[in-house]
Amino acid sequence: MCNRNLPVAWRARLAAVRAFMHFLEHRVPAALDQIRRVLAIPVHRTDTRLVRHLSAADSRAVLDAPDPASRLGIRDRAMLYLGLTGGLRVSELIGLRLDAVRFDGRYVEIRVRGKGRKERALLLWKEVGDALRAWLAIRGPAAVPELFLNARGRDMTRAGFAHVLRKHTANARAQCPALRDKRISPHTLRHTCALSILQATGDIRKVSLWLGHAQLSHRPPRSTCRLTPPKRSRPSSPPCPSASARDASGPRTIFSRH
Repeated sequence: MCNRNLPVAWRARLAAVRAFMHFLEHRVPAALDQIRRVLAIPVHRTDTRLVRHLSAADSRAVLDAPDPASRLGIRDRAMLYLGLTGGLRVSELIGLRLDAVRFDGRYVEIRVRGKGRKERALLLWKEVGDALRAWLAIRGPAAVPELFLNARGRDMTRAGFAHVLRKHTANARAQCPALRDKRISPHTLRHTCALSILQATGDIRKVSLWLGHAQLSHRPPRSTCRLTPPKRSRPSSPPCPSASARDASGPRTIFSRH
């Protein structure tokens, strides 16, 4: 089906035209009247689709899908952990560098460079640290500084991670029937992390800080933040990535595990 005339596509094209008009308005004064007429074109509102998320059992099935005995399986498991527990955007995940990872006892701290070159530091817990240590033990030297490499030893791409997620989601569906009717994209992992934090804290500001959102009305004017999850409680459902650390002020999420 052609998507060129869908409302979302129309709004994207209008946004591009408006950006170009803003570029021209101070450079072509003779066209100012026409530019103002273009900028006055209203933006039609469209329905916002509900973004799906994964349950604890769904997330565990996806995390357990990679082969723990293979090099690529170890790499994929570490990437999935960061996607689910850190809520990283795909660009942040594939762009994460070796020097942005620091182990602190049982925990691991990652420094994420997000949109607008804003930086945030996330302190993640033992399971995530174990997954990253396992990958670093076999990663070996490479010509690129990125943490995750593809099969050719180069930096991972967006398409590469999308392929990784599709492959392991297909394997997880065999073990978790609830996944058969769900479409899982990289953004699904990020949304799962966000919903978990929101359910645990009830504070949208903490979700915004953790995910590195660019705008929130009551967000403090800081581009770098260090968010620490709390000590874990024993979950009643099958666990996913756990949220634990030393500061009890952080979110207690469905990802908790002993």
